[in-house]
Amino acid sequence: MCIFAHRQQLMKKPLQISGLFLVVSLFFSYSVVAQNINFVATAKSTVETGEQFRVIYELNAEGERFTGPDFGQLRVITGPMTSSSSSIQLINGQMSRSFTQSYTYVVTAANPGDINVGPASIYVDGTKINSNSLSIKVLATSSGQNQAQNQGNEGARNSSQQTTVSDKDLYIKASVDKNNVFLGEQVIVTYRLYTKVPISNMTNIKLSAFPGFWMKNLLDDNAPIQQSRQVINGEEYVLADIRKVALFPQKIGKLNIDPMEMQCTAQLRVQSDRRRSRDPFESFFNDPFFNRNVINIEKKLVSNPLEINVKSLPSAGKTASFDGAIGQFSLQSAIDRTELKANEAATLTYTINGSGNIELADFPAPAFPPSFEVYEPKISVQTRTANNGVSGTKKIEYLVIPRHPGTFTVPEVNFVFFDPAKKEYISLMSQEFVINVAKGTDDNNSRTIISGGQESIKILGSDIRFIKTRHPELEKKNDFFFGSSWYFVIIAGIILSFAVALIHMHKTRKLRKDNGLLLRNRQATKIARKKLNKAQLFMKQGKQNDFYTEISQAIWGYLSDKFNIPLSSLSIGTVQETMNNNNIDQETTGILMETLSNCEFARFAPGDPGRKMEELYSQALEIISKIERNSK
Repeated sequence: MCIFAHRQQLMKKPLQISGLFLVVSLFFSYSVVAQNINFVATAKSTVETGEQFRVIYELNAEGERFTGPDFGQLRVITGPMTSSSSSIQLINGQMSRSFTQSYTYVVTAANPGDINVGPASIYVDGTKINSNSLSIKVLATSSGQNQAQNQGNEGARNSSQQTTVSDKDLYIKASVDKNNVFLGEQVIVTYRLYTKVPISNMTNIKLSAFPGFWMKNLLDDNAPIQQSRQVINGEEYVLADIRKVALFPQKIGKLNIDPMEMQCTAQLRVQSDRRRSRDPFESFFNDPFFNRNVINIEKKLVSNPLEINVKSLPSAGKTASFDGAIGQFSLQSAIDRTELKANEAATLTYTINGSGNIELADFPAPAFPPSFEVYEPKISVQTRTANNGVSGTKKIEYLVIPRHPGTFTVPEVNFVFFDPAKKEYISLMSQEFVINVAKGTDDNNSRTIISGGQESIKILGSDIRFIKTRHPELEKKNDFFFGSSWYFVIIAGIILSFAVALIHMHKTRKLRKDNGLLLRNRQATKIARKKLNKAQLFMKQGKQNDFYTEISQAIWGYLSDKFNIPLSSLSIGTVQETMNNNNIDQETTGILMETLSNCEFARFAPGDPGRKMEELYSQALEIISKIERNSK
C-alpha cells in the first residue's frame, strides 16, 4: 500500500483518533530498515587553476571525531562546513529512517597537474571508517576563465550568504569602569561576549596583556558562565562575561591594553527545501526535531583595544606616613593582655579592612620600648573578589616579650591612605596601649639581647666586663700563622671539601628529582580515575557544575603528572607540543585536543545537559586510556 492510499484511509476516521495520536503511534510502530554504512568523498575530476570547487564527504550514519584529509597542493579556502539531514518514509505500514551527515570544503588549485587527495576518517559507534581517495586533474586556465571565475564568485557569494556569521551576530566587547585614574587606583576591565547564534568549542584564547598593571582575576575559572539576554537596536542577544579583571596601575601615563582574541564555532541551522510536495504531513516531518541540518562556522573574535590614562597622586596633603595604600579602608587595633610579668609574651594586632590595593598596602611599624623583644610580624591577607572589584582584610600581628618590669607605652600608629573617590589623603590612628610588666621569677639584670627586628640589635648589661685571672700566653715574635705551611694545607682542605660537598649535593638533588618524577608519573592514572569516579557520581546526581569541575581537573591534572608539566604552564599549546615530543600519534593528539575544548566549553554549548555529560565522561576515559597505551 502506498503512502497516499494509507493517508486516505486515516483521513476517513477523523472522529476516532486525533492527528497527534496518529503521528505518535506511527512514530513508535515503525521498523528501521538496516543499511550499509558508506563514507564517500566526491569532487569534480577536472578543474582549472584558480577555480574554486567543493570537496564533499558524505556519511549515511551518525558519526563523530571527523578527521580531514591531506589535500596536497590544494589550498583550503574554508571548511569543513558540517551539515546533517534526516528523513522518514512510511511504505506499506513500515517506517524507515535515513540519516546523512556531510562535511564540505571549498578549495582551489594554483598550479596545473594531477593531485591526489587522501582519505578522510570518522568514527561510527566506536569504529573508524575511511573514505575513498580522490584524483583531480588541474588544467591551465582556458579562454573561458572570466566566465568560470564569475560563476565561481557568484556561487561563493551565495555560499557566503548562507555560511557567514557577521561581526554584528557574534563579537566580544572590552570595557572599563573608568578611563582616567590615579596611580594605584583600581580599574575593572570586563570582556563580554555578544551572540545571536549558538556557539561552542571556544579555543585558542589569547588573553590580553596588562603591561604596567598589577592584575587580579575577578571570575572563578571553575564557575559556570553567567548568561543574560539584552535587546540591542531591536535585536535580542545572549550576553556572557567571559573574563573580568581588576587592574592597579603601577606607572604614570597612557597605558594600552591589547585586544583579547579567541576562536569559536558558530552553529547555524538551515531549513530543508519544502518545494517538493504540498503534502500536509510534510510540515510534520520537516520539523526541526527531524530536520537537523546544522552548519558549523569557524569564527575568530577580537575585542577592541583599551587605553587608560594614569595620573600621579596629588602632593597636597601627602605626608611622610603615606606608603602607597589606595582605596577605602578602616583600621582596628587590639592587644591580648596589658598585665603580664617579665619574659612573658603579648600579641598586638592591627587589622586593615576595605577595598583597593590591600595586598600592596604597607603598614608602618609601631615604636616599641627598647626593653621589648619584638619578633618579625606575622602578616596574613584575605582577599575577596566580586563584580565591583577587590576587597579584603590585612592582619599584622606582633609578638613582643618585655624583659624588665615597669610600665611601658606602645604609642599609636598613623596609617595613611589615598581615597580616589574623595581625592584626598585619609589618616587613621590606632589605639595607644599601656602595658604593666611585673617582676618575673627569672628576672635579672644580666646580659640580655633585645631584638627590634633585623634593623637593630641592642645589648643591655654589657658595660662591665670580668677581670681575666689566667696567665697570658707568650708567642714567638714574627711567627705568624698566615703564610705558613699549615695555612696552605687548611686552605686546600677547605676547597677540596667544598668541591666534594657540591658534587654530593648535585647527585642527591638529581636522585630526589628523578624519584619524585617517577612516583608522580605512576600515580597520574590512579589520581585521574579517582576524579573521574567522583565526576560520574556528580553526573548521576545531575550536578553539572561539580561534574565539569572534576572532569577538567582530572584531565589537566593527569597531563601535568604524566608529562611533568607545571600547572602554571598548562595550555593547549604546551600539551600539544608535549604530546608530539613523546611520540604520541596524531589521532590520539587530535582526540585529546577535542576533549579539552569540549571540557572547557561544554557548559556554554546548547544541547541536552545529561547527554553532554555522558559524552564528555566517555571521551575523558577513552583519551586517558589511549595515552597510557601509547606512552608505554
